[in-house]
Parts: sequence; structure tokens; C-alpha cells
Amino acid sequence: MKPEETVDYNVKVCWHAISRMYNTEAGKNGITTSIGFVLLNINQETGTPATKIAPLLGLEARSLTRILKSMEEDGLIYKVSDEKDKRLVRIFLTEKGLEKKEVSRRTVKHFNHKVRDEIPEQELQAFFQVCSKLINMVENKNIF
Repeated sequence: MKPEETVDYNVKVCWHAISRMYNTEAGKNGITTSIGFVLLNINQETGTPATKIAPLLGLEARSLTRILKSMEEDGLIYKVSDEKDKRLVRIFLTEKGLEKKEVSRRTVKHFNHKVRDEIPEQELQAFFQVCSKLINMVENKNIF
């Protein structure tokens, strides 16, 4: 079997192409794809617990810690200890963070609109079903 005929090769190559595209756009705005995805997952009204962000993005806690530190240094976020549970830290966006979040939101929406313009709904639904099944197989350890 040729590598390009394997499922994992196609998923990886596809994601890397999307990631490169997002990184190019993010770079034009002084952020990275990872930062953009973090920004999109922060609820500005209630703040988002730092512990909730990593699982949403499929990141390890250590990786998220580095990203959050960088974001705080760049003035994109600030942290507030929870009033009820001082161990819990909520992440909020600064004005600059809100601006970059909007850029990220527009970029993701633009990409998704372009995909939906080019790929028929039936094919997208089949793609989503396959992805869902693959995730289920991997997460439930039904592989090996």
C-alpha cells in the first residue's frame, strides 16, 4: 500500500495544508494558529477555566501553559482567580485579544464558506461521518 493510499497519511497531509494556510493568515496578524484557536475558545463574559481549554483543542496541559504565558506576555489575555475556588483560574481577553479573536473568527468562517462553496453538502456529511467514526475508534481503543 502506498502512503498516499492510507487514511492517516491523508488526514495528516490535509491537516498540515490547512494548518499552513491558517499560520500564514495568523502570521499576517501577529499571532499563530494555536493562539487563534485558544482565542476562539475563550468566553469573554464568564471567562474560561484554563483547565477546560486544553481538552477543547486536543493539547497537552504543558503546551497550553506555554501558549497562555506567551498570550499573557503579548497582552492578549489576563487571568483571574475564581472567587469561590481560588485554585481555579479563569482566562479573559484583553481588548487586543478581542481584536485578534475577531480576526481568527473571520478567518475560520471564510475558510468554511469556501469549503462549502466547493464541496457538495452530501460529500461534507460523508466526510463528517467518517471523521466521527475514526475519532470514536481511536478514542475507544478499537484499533489494536
